[in-house]
Amino acid sequence: MQTRQTGVFFRLAAVAAMTILSVGAHAQTLSGVELVNALKQGGYVLVMRHANSPAQPPSKQDADPKNVNLERQLDGTGRDTARAMGEAVKKIDLPIGEVFSSPTFRAHETVTYAALGQQKDVTELDEGAAGMQAIPESARIAWLKAKTAEAPRAQTNTIVVTHAPNIKGAFGIDAAAGETMVFKPDGKGGASEVARLKIGDWPALAK
Repeated sequence: MQTRQTGVFFRLAAVAAMTILSVGAHAQTLSGVELVNALKQGGYVLVMRHANSPAQPPSKQDADPKNVNLERQLDGTGRDTARAMGEAVKKIDLPIGEVFSSPTFRAHETVTYAALGQQKDVTELDEGAAGMQAIPESARIAWLKAKTAEAPRAQTNTIVVTHAPNIKGAFGIDAAAGETMVFKPDGKGGASEVARLKIGDWPALAK
């Protein structure tokens, strides 16, 4: 009995140790000036959830004139925080290469208000939808993981704007509205998370 209990104890201890190591591999390692300096060198993939948007689409009277399909759109908080992020990105002089976006209106608004540049729409970055044309969750997760592991253009950072379910599925992260996860591709088909920024963190980062 003593031997069996000892064996169980060591197995549980090994599992616990593996869990700690796994979590540690994804721990944030850059912040403040160190993070800014790293981003200015390029080589990172920034995965962002779109800025704040009400759960319900607007009425025709309240919709942005460009929102002809009456999709969900950013509210005042979403627009203000995206603008503030954009001002900080400009102040930091963040080198941005490719910008990939969900084709949804609120994702486009986030890119526009944050002045991130011209986006390339990617259907795999859309949120889950019903119907024959829906992109399976597995395909969306696979695309996001692959892009995160892909090295950006030389001396630039790649930006990806998507939705909470895709981020959760790919990385197990419950991203807040406008939150950005910063990944460093390892050149071996993987990437490590080196920082995580709430959308309200950007102005302080630029000071």
